[in-house]
Amino acid sequence: MTVMNLLLPIHIAAGGLAIVLGAVALVVKKGGTIHRRSGLLFVYAMLVMGFSGSILALRNGPADGNLAAGLTIAYFVGTALTTVRPVSPWTRRIHAAALALVVGLALVSIVGGVKAFNGPRLSPDGVPLRTIGVMSFVFATVMILAAAGDVRILRSGMLRGGPRLARHLWRMCFALFIAAGSFFSIRERVAKILPEPFTSGQMRALPILLLFGAMFYWLWRVRRGRTLPVLVRHDSNKENIQ
Repeated sequence: MTVMNLLLPIHIAAGGLAIVLGAVALVVKKGGTIHRRSGLLFVYAMLVMGFSGSILALRNGPADGNLAAGLTIAYFVGTALTTVRPVSPWTRRIHAAALALVVGLALVSIVGGVKAFNGPRLSPDGVPLRTIGVMSFVFATVMILAAAGDVRILRSGMLRGGPRLARHLWRMCFALFIAAGSFFSIRERVAKILPEPFTSGQMRALPILLLFGAMFYWLWRVRRGRTLPVLVRHDSNKENIQ
């Protein structure tokens, strides 16, 4: 068995585990032991899934979209984790490297979107290229917004309070959206695990809708300043967001 053949089951297992752990982190009490541990394991699983997916994509050349998708996942979970970790001498370097990566990914998405709109009507897989183009520009917009947040961190230092939690929340949720979307968007993948009633388009879209509903709910809680039992660590002190 080659290294590439070994990576595929690792990639699939890490992706499935990440979806489960991400769902657990979303629904349990925030700041509790289960939330912290499931969230950390989610990051590790996503990193394994992202890097293994990127390596597998290299078999088809650097133009394979899964290469950028894997790096995008690594970027979002990595910056989400550093957001709620103590600031260290490495923090600024990590954020600078992350900024360079996300800017590069945004440019790749923009170029891919332009090519999709100027190409034939269907991709080799039968997907309308205009749909791919729209999604490319949507992802580019999200990454530009993420890059703007990184610039703010580099200029003014790490956020505190609600804005810090909001940065952590939406980045973790967006990474989970990529993983969940990759699975639920393809009926054949869902049919291998779930029974027939769950393979319809509506049922496959439901987890994505629930994910974004949960994300916007927690962002609302943070922005409204309501009591949120999440502990955010700073350099030398601890701040409980109320």
